[in-house]
Order: sequence, then structure tokens, then C-alpha cells
Amino acid sequence: MLDKIKNFFKKTYEDKIAFYSEIAETILLVAGSAVLAFTILDPATKLFVPLYLCGSLLALISTYRRGSSAILLVSWFTIMNTYAFIQLFIL
Repeated sequence: MLDKIKNFFKKTYEDKIAFYSEIAETILLVAGSAVLAFTILDPATKLFVPLYLCGSLLALISTYRRGSSAILLVSWFTIMNTYAFIQLFIL
């Protein structure tokens, strides 16, 4: 079992750009989710929307590099987060 786990992480690390993109996107999306959860009664949109947008952009990079079909879902998240960002900061 431990060998399978080690092999999983070795294989994941082969594409260093995708690997570090996944690490960064995880940190950003977890942080955004925490901000939203802790401020749910008065959402801190100016904090979590940029975190979600940056995380979803990094997810696009990693899913593209890995050739994952999850890119469809991630693309949707990126489009929606971009729309929210534009609504919040530009318009």
C-alpha cells in the first residue's frame, strides 16, 4: 500500500509545472473556501473571489498539462469566477 502511495506522488511530480500548479491552486482554493465559510453572514467577496479566480486559473493549467477531462469543469469554474471578478471589481 505504501508503495502505491509513493508511486502516485512520484508520478505526480514528473510534470513539475502541473505539480506546483496543483499545490498552489489547492492553497488558494482552500483559503478562499475558508474565507467564505468564516464570513458567510457577510461574505468577504473582495477576498474570496480573487482567491477562487487565481485557483481556478491554476487548475486550468494543471488539468491541461495532465490531459484531464476535468478541464471541462475547471473551465466552467474559471468562466464563472472571471465573471464574478469583473462584476465585483470592474463594472
